[in-house]
Amino acid sequence: MLAARASEGVRVRLCFGDPQGQAIATRGREEGIGDALAAKIRASLTYYRSLLGATGCGVRLHDTTLYASMFRYDDDLLVNPHVWGQPASANPLFHLRQADDGGWFATYAESFEAVWAGARPWTPEQ
Repeated sequence: MLAARASEGVRVRLCFGDPQGQAIATRGREEGIGDALAAKIRASLTYYRSLLGATGCGVRLHDTTLYASMFRYDDDLLVNPHVWGQPASANPLFHLRQADDGGWFATYAESFEAVWAGARPWTPEQ
């Protein structure tokens, strides 16, 4: 579905924490789940292998401290802020809508852009 939407001109960008990175290892320790988060990311990546090389699609890995998970669809942005030591599923989900050029929507969107710019393209061999 994502590849089909990308072929229609939609930009699809997925940016995951690097399962071999220090940030994910630290978060696993802090949440008391060890390597489980890295394993979840590796499992999730398998679903997106078909997007690699598809026009308009990008999958990258980052090794930054993540304060929130973000899911953007046009002018809607779902933000799952992370509370220290708690899994994402135990935290709230905020639904933000882009109303103008500023506000929280813009702040979170700019945060994604900064992480994306520093992330590296994912290849399955990694």
